[in-house]
Amino acid sequence: MSTFALAVRDSHTMLRRNLLHARRYPSMTLNLLLTPIMMLLLFVYIFGDVMSAGIGGGGANRADYIAYLVPGIMMMTIGGTTIGTAVSVSMDMTEGIIARFRTMAIHRGSVLVGHVVGSVLQCVMSVVLVGAVAVAIGFRSTDATVLEWLAAFGLLALFATALTWIAVGMGLASPNAEAASNNATPLILLPFLSSAFIPVGTMPGWFQPVAEYQPFTPAIETLRGLLLGTEIGNSGWLALAWCLGLAVLGYFWSTSKFNSDPK
Repeated sequence: MSTFALAVRDSHTMLRRNLLHARRYPSMTLNLLLTPIMMLLLFVYIFGDVMSAGIGGGGANRADYIAYLVPGIMMMTIGGTTIGTAVSVSMDMTEGIIARFRTMAIHRGSVLVGHVVGSVLQCVMSVVLVGAVAVAIGFRSTDATVLEWLAAFGLLALFATALTWIAVGMGLASPNAEAASNNATPLILLPFLSSAFIPVGTMPGWFQPVAEYQPFTPAIETLRGLLLGTEIGNSGWLALAWCLGLAVLGYFWSTSKFNSDPK
């Protein structure tokens, strides 16, 4: 069997292992999924009228705010789901299973690939569930073309891949699962400091650079433009640059830690 065929076979095996773990222990996935859904319902039904009036500068229109909010919640869902990846990787490293894998005739990179692909699939499924809830409460994207929908899906998958590699690195660098969860917390906090809930222009001047120069804001603005037809500007290129940069950084960080970690 060629090296490539061996890598594909072993990565598929590790992917099945991680998906089985997620199915047998769904509590963490459910907890991370419920957070963006609760945020969506909270901001729509509790704060929706006030937030829409403040953003639009006119009367309250909850439907407009749903449209504005959903892209940010989708990106938040990805950030939250990847926290589970950091915890899962840390548990593998500290509970001895990785040491066992290293004694077996399997492709070394398949362990990380299984975690990454499994996490990206969970992110996509979580986004689909959040999107279904959003549609149920009134979100519509009638102006998006098929090409724009495909581009939106590609952006979500690429963003999930980038954050997953970063989460894998966090898991490998953490001494235990609790530390991994804490280290990955910024992945779910950064959306609160972005344009997910209000436009960057309405924020205090000293705070606007914090919202602008981070990965979530350009990704959210790009997704918002694809689904709702708003102006994207240079956000698309910035989102792509952030995704590629984080993916490359996370990949090299993760593989370096995995190959050098004695555990």
